[in-house]
Amino acid sequence: MNNHLFMRAMCTLALPAVILSGCSDNEELSDETKPEETNGKFVIAATVTDSKGTTNILLTAESLDEGHISVGNNTGLLNDGASQWVFHPGNYLYALTYNQGNAGTTRSYLLNSDGDVAPREMEYKISRFTSYGIYKDLIITTSTGSAPASQADGNGYLPKTLLVSYLDVDAETSRQNDTSTGAYSVENYFDNGEYVTLAGLEKSGDRIFSGAIPMGLSQYGAAVENGKWIRPGYEDLVKTADGGSNSSSYKKGELQWTQYPDECRVAIFNDETLTDPTFAKTDRISYPCGRFKSQYYQTIWAADNGDIYVFSPSYAKTMTDSRQKTVLPAGVCRIPAGSSQFDSYYCNIEEQSEGRSFMRCWPAGGSRFLMLMYDRPFTEKNFVATDFAIFDAEAKKLTFVSGLPSTVSSIGKTVFAKDGYVYVSVNVTDGDPAIYKIATTTAQASRGLTVDKATDITGFGYMEVKK
Repeated sequence: MNNHLFMRAMCTLALPAVILSGCSDNEELSDETKPEETNGKFVIAATVTDSKGTTNILLTAESLDEGHISVGNNTGLLNDGASQWVFHPGNYLYALTYNQGNAGTTRSYLLNSDGDVAPREMEYKISRFTSYGIYKDLIITTSTGSAPASQADGNGYLPKTLLVSYLDVDAETSRQNDTSTGAYSVENYFDNGEYVTLAGLEKSGDRIFSGAIPMGLSQYGAAVENGKWIRPGYEDLVKTADGGSNSSSYKKGELQWTQYPDECRVAIFNDETLTDPTFAKTDRISYPCGRFKSQYYQTIWAADNGDIYVFSPSYAKTMTDSRQKTVLPAGVCRIPAGSSQFDSYYCNIEEQSEGRSFMRCWPAGGSRFLMLMYDRPFTEKNFVATDFAIFDAEAKKLTFVSGLPSTVSSIGKTVFAKDGYVYVSVNVTDGDPAIYKIATTTAQASRGLTVDKATDITGFGYMEVKK
């Protein structure tokens, strides 16, 4: 693989969308992706970019293993695109839109009786989000923001609070949480003064597991009792003026980024209210999320048996100040099914990757996971996410994927796993994009469905006709 080319693509990758695929051959399906129900189809999101701009198209296909579909000949459903496409298992597709910190417009789709992708009636405004998840009949998005003015302290500083949007997929409604009571405060979340943001919402049983990512001291937190929560010797980390930009902006009086980089905590919620969490804590890995600009990628996933595997890329190694750098390697710990605490399970990822970490990971079936790896350690400059690997959690074994093209420009943000294979969309600089299937036992990739005349495949999934 051309690592540098793939890396540049990943560094500039905007939030891709998961989408539906249309038009298909009438070839017999392979066993790997043959739907159990005859009214189901794979949905692929494709884009076409030319001198007139970018066109977003939702298509459908019968198989991911082979063949071609096309964005030409007036096939597929035109749409406005999305920051993140989310497939709900109730056979709905949601287009979540992220508009540079402001509310975005979201709408949903289904497969009609003809097996075509069709938009549903309602559109919604949802809060800015940095993470999302599925819980029963809900799609939930979260971010951290400022509480209402009524909760300001004597300096006028506002505490940080959790901003939640709830999309009820069956009722086709949307609502936001009530932050006026203080019940969603994320200040002093761990009794050390720091506020948090959540990364991922993973359902196991009836509970929700989320990475609680420490963000440092807000203006509100740093001012408590004249700096009660500022660690001795860390006073110079408090900002003396506003500064930074975009996701790295800060305010005078706050202490940006955590003072405790060698800890990992998972918030465990009993239901969708996302209040009154219990915490699983370990000091064997750093905080559990991948990072890219303002996005906090989920790295907490349930295996098929309900065990929760908690991955940490140790992104705190990239901090400028040594006091905020972690000394812990990228690694994996586990919360057994039904438990609220970590067990003794631990695996050091860097020992098997020449010191490299990862940007993202996804479930790949059973207790295996697909990982998007960086091309060099965080201790070196210009690291980029260039390679894939399969991690077998039971065997504690990391195997790099072979068989991908050398001209990759970007990948989609979602994957599909079935019968020992995990599928990922791959866009290239010298041809049409395609979906590749990776055997999770051998980490060997092979080319599957190709989308002719498209610029990108930004995501894909499987749906059945909604009755």
